[in-house]
Order: sequence, then structure tokens, then C-alpha cells
Amino acid sequence: MQDHELRPAQLTRRHLLGGMGIAGLSLMSPPASAQETVDLHVPGGPSTRMITTSYPQKGRMILQRSSPPWLETPFEVFDRACSPRTTSTMSAGTGRIFRATSMWIAFVWRCAAKSIRSFRCRSRIFCRGLPRVDIAAVNQCAGNSRIYAVPRVAGAQWADGSMSNAIWTGVRLKDVLDHAGVKPGAIQVRFGGLDEPVLPDAPKFLKSLTIDHARDGEVMIAFAMNGEQLPLLNGFPLRLVVPGWCGVYWVKMLNDIEVLDQPDTNYWTTTGYRVPDTPHNTVKPGETGFKLVPVTRNAPRSFTTNIRNGESVPVATPASARGIAFGGDCGVARVDLSIDDGQSWQPTELGADQGTYGFRQWQTQFTLPARGAHTLMVRCTNTKNEAQPGFRIWNPAGYLFNTIETTHVVAA
Repeated sequence: MQDHELRPAQLTRRHLLGGMGIAGLSLMSPPASAQETVDLHVPGGPSTRMITTSYPQKGRMILQRSSPPWLETPFEVFDRACSPRTTSTMSAGTGRIFRATSMWIAFVWRCAAKSIRSFRCRSRIFCRGLPRVDIAAVNQCAGNSRIYAVPRVAGAQWADGSMSNAIWTGVRLKDVLDHAGVKPGAIQVRFGGLDEPVLPDAPKFLKSLTIDHARDGEVMIAFAMNGEQLPLLNGFPLRLVVPGWCGVYWVKMLNDIEVLDQPDTNYWTTTGYRVPDTPHNTVKPGETGFKLVPVTRNAPRSFTTNIRNGESVPVATPASARGIAFGGDCGVARVDLSIDDGQSWQPTELGADQGTYGFRQWQTQFTLPARGAHTLMVRCTNTKNEAQPGFRIWNPAGYLFNTIETTHVVAA
């Protein structure tokens, strides 16, 4: 694997700045031009976006915002997302993986000791003598598909491309903590990166996990993605990988790990990224008085990737449907397709299992019996027997959308 050519133990401030190079300079301003546009065809607000190829180590991406850069993967990329090794969602190396951040980048590499219960991420702490591991996992922004909220809500108006699937290479966080020596009484582990707030008075972005979760053997510190060094925009030189949980916990440019003996009270733990404590985290627009809880685990999702809204499908002739699914915080048990707006369902054939937390391809044949409009629906059920709901999920922040996906076609 290519990632073995650059050992994390060799990462220094010089490597960091060298890895950024011109790429770092290009982040200081928006792309000079983005002439191509795409219409996402979503009612309720603006849905036209620019297409850009101006960002370092990135291919053709949907530009949601330039400062900080929010880059969305075009949905057609996911139709090639069969194997983490061949896709970067996975579909085109690492160059088509979405990028989102609430912060900007500080060009520093801090390595000083902080306190008796904390340590900075010196690569030599965890790389020498620790086993390297690989895991296939979906990284999905909590606000993926927010643009489909009815009515629209504030926040990045992501369509379905604020997610990716990759093979991550690194070391287990458990091994790092054990090597550093965690004292009795620890209850949480808090993580910070090199990125800094856009506004001077904004809180530093920090996220925490319980000590048991941090030491579950699956949470890892990654230094490579799909066999290549992490790109700058996807977390170079190190990032936290929390399989099955929303991307907000996957701290990029990781350089601070702090073990806490008191509950974390920072803004991003106590206030930011919260959803209603209701079934499927959904409420009615305008409803108030509900309890809020932090976003945590992903929910099951599935998508049809080879048929788009409004396309024509031959009538009375077998047609192929295929797509991708993931189970959220567990595996995919089955994916079902409906060709009659959810009145009946047929099982699909699942592709190779790339791992509990990765994409699972599905495919099937179907026949539309009559000419005219039809609605295709795809539904994932995970190994916990949790299925995507048929009703439209809504909450004020637009988080954790996993309503059954529908595709409107015409049989001709």
C-alpha cells in the first residue's frame, strides 16, 4: 500500500507545511472561476450550484461554499461506488470525496504537553510498535440531504453528496490511549484539530467520545485513505475515524487528544449539532418544547444510482436498477425496491460485503407494466432490523435525514 511509504512517525511541521505547499495557499481564496453549473431541481429555494475543479487534490465537485470550502460529490460518482479500493466515494481515488468544515485552517503543528491527563498527537507516540489497521467506513455529514427538508431549514444545502466511503488506514485509538497511559477516573476523550474558527469570537471546534467508545477497538487515527496519504482537504496529516457515527466526530487535522475526568462542557458538545429526542429525530415544523440530544450514529440509507428523476424506462421490458446502501452504525441486512410507490416491495441482490460500516451495492431487475408515470422507491434495513421510514423526516437543523428515497420515472 502506498500509505506505508510515508510513516506517520515521520510527520513533522516541515512535512505538514510541505504537504500543504501551494495547496495551502490556494485555500486562502475562493476558486478563480467555476463556469459550469448544476441544477439540483429541488423546490423551496435556490437549487443551482457551481461546479469547480479549482481545489487542490480534488476533481470535479459541486461548490456549496468557498470559505471555508464546502465541496459536494456529484451524485453520478456514486454509481461507480462499488468497491472502496476503486472509488472515492469510493469512485475516483480520493479526489471526489466531499469536504465540509465549520472552521478554517491554521498553519501550525502543536506538539507541547498540556496536562497530566492530556497529550498532544506527536506521531511517535502512537506509530512506533503499534499495529496498523484498515477499515472500510462511510463518512457522512449529519446534514447530508438537508436541501430536501420541507420547508427548507438553515445550513449548508447539501443534496445527497455529503458522504463518502473509503478504506482508512491508521492505528486504533485504543492502542494510542493504552500506550500513553490513561489514569483511573477517565470518563471522556476530547479531540481537536489544527483548524481554527472563521470568526475571532467563535468557539474552537472540539468533539468528545466516552472513554468506552474511544477504546472500543474500532475508533482509529487515520493517516491514509484508499492507500494514499490523506489529502489536505480531507484531514491531512491525521484524522479521527469514528465508524458508524456522523462525520462531525471525524475530527480533521487531528493534533490534540485530551482525556477528561469531568464531562466535556465545550460548545460543540453541549449546544451544537443537536436533534429532537423523538423517533427518527423528527418533529413538525413550528413545533416547540421538545428535548434536544447530540447527533451521534448514522441511520440506514439507500440510493438508486443508475436512474435519475424524470428519466424514461422501457415499458413491459425488464430494466436494471442498482445503487448503494449502508446500515448506519451496523451492517446492511437487505435492500428492497418498490415500483408502485411503496404498495409492494421486492428484494434486491446485495453485492460484496466490504465491511460493517461501508457501502453495500445492490441490484435487481424490474418491469413497469404500463405506460406513464411511476415511482420507484428503495429501502434499506440494517442488521438491527431498523428500516428507513416512509414519512418525510424534518427537524429544525436538517440533520440525520434518512427518508426512503424515491425516483420518479416515465414508462414509454
